[in-house]
Amino acid sequence: MTGPGLLTALWLTPLVGALLVVVAPGSARRAARPLALVTSLVVLGLAVVLAVRFEPGGATHQFVESRPWIPAFGATYSLGLDGIALVLVLLTAGLMPLLLLAGWRDADGPDGSTGRRAQAYPALLLATQGLALVAFTSLDVLLFYVAFEAMLVPLYFLIGAFGGTDPGSADRARAAVRFLLYNLLGGLVMLAAVITLYVHTDRAGLGPDGRGTFDHRLITDAVADGRLQIPSGAALLLFAGFTLAFAIKAPLWPFHTWLPGAAVAATPASAVLMMAVVDKVGTFAMLRYSLPLFPGAADTATPVMVTLAVISIVYGGLMAIAQTDLLRLIAYASISHFGFIVLGVFAATPRSAAGATLYMVNHGLATAALFLVAGFLVHRHRTREIGRYGGVQQVAPVLAGVFLVAGLATLSLPGLAPFISEFLVFVGTFEVYPVAAVLATATFVLAAVYILWTYQRVMGGPVATGLEATPDLTARERVVLAPLVVALIVLGFYPQPALDVIDPAVAATVAHVDGAPR
Repeated sequence: MTGPGLLTALWLTPLVGALLVVVAPGSARRAARPLALVTSLVVLGLAVVLAVRFEPGGATHQFVESRPWIPAFGATYSLGLDGIALVLVLLTAGLMPLLLLAGWRDADGPDGSTGRRAQAYPALLLATQGLALVAFTSLDVLLFYVAFEAMLVPLYFLIGAFGGTDPGSADRARAAVRFLLYNLLGGLVMLAAVITLYVHTDRAGLGPDGRGTFDHRLITDAVADGRLQIPSGAALLLFAGFTLAFAIKAPLWPFHTWLPGAAVAATPASAVLMMAVVDKVGTFAMLRYSLPLFPGAADTATPVMVTLAVISIVYGGLMAIAQTDLLRLIAYASISHFGFIVLGVFAATPRSAAGATLYMVNHGLATAALFLVAGFLVHRHRTREIGRYGGVQQVAPVLAGVFLVAGLATLSLPGLAPFISEFLVFVGTFEVYPVAAVLATATFVLAAVYILWTYQRVMGGPVATGLEATPDLTARERVVLAPLVVALIVLGFYPQPALDVIDPAVAATVAHVDGAPR
């Protein structure tokens, strides 16, 4: 398959796979999960083909597809891939087979029986993946918005109908509704901003027929050369409308409160998909849409965004230390890490933005490893309470070892993948906001406390009562975690291939923002 059509195949494959999985008749029900796994491997293969064919020094957007979608409104079905989107596509495609394996039995009945739930669960995971891939590759603002909102639907059911270890369905339902309401609120505000942006493009006659357009490339080019000049007050409101939705999705303090409840209510596989992939759509969109579309407004709002990012970093770390719930601790740690990503995005230097992009990938890998291994432990004993554990390393040494490696990656130990991305964010931010960079370094101490203290309590010491027969990782669980650990080590020592892809796209974005008229 040549470039045109490859991106369509990338997102359409998981959606078609999801449909086939969910409509499989009863006689083929046992094949639903293997079919979902095969589908995810096909998507991964397509992503690898894209990565191999991608030219880092080539055009900004490659594999471009564009055709009319809603001509009356200037909306097009436009897809394309730059270096920023490519690494997130690889993350999304690479994680899905592992998540399907990790959640292989999550939808089984208490007696191990399979039914429609066992079909719906992998289908919803694949549907979420497909919509996330549309969001990462879209070059049309309206198409992005549709995918941005549509992915809430399968996630709502993944949280509410296929919960993890919460004691009752009511808890899962509340978490799912809270997740949906928060994100719908942001989406409604963004919709008003999208429509208003279209009105401004219509007045400027940016579309091919002299009307309005949703084409991201046309709009950003017009912003850069001054053909689209939105009054500063209106631009600030539009920036706020877009960025509010992205900050809720990310999530950024103070819009974060839906995440801890959703993370513990969902199964570990669903929670990882949410935190490692779907939430990245928010931070990706800040870099793709908030900055290039409204550079003047972004300048005005940057001090506020940097302040919120630093608060997220410190707040997330402090709340993680205070947790007695193992999975909720990891969720708060993610809030702290999202603060780093947002800090790098809005510092808007080549180093900080490259670090933020790489951090999106590295956080996804580290969080996936840590949350999944913690989820495997919680599944064995049906409790998330840290105080109920102790001495696990004596009875399940491989599980404890993976937890330690994933935890050390979470605190950005040198030699593991998150370190270099966090270092780039610090260095890039220090160039323009030294006080914020210095304050953000507090996370080193906080992360060391909540990771090492948790490891000591859960894995160290004498074996707690009832944990004497804790089984170590199974073969399936080792297959899930091994690629994540390898990726964390490889990217920790040799991140340059990823940066070679990221740097040109980031440099183009930063140059566009810096060069746009104010």
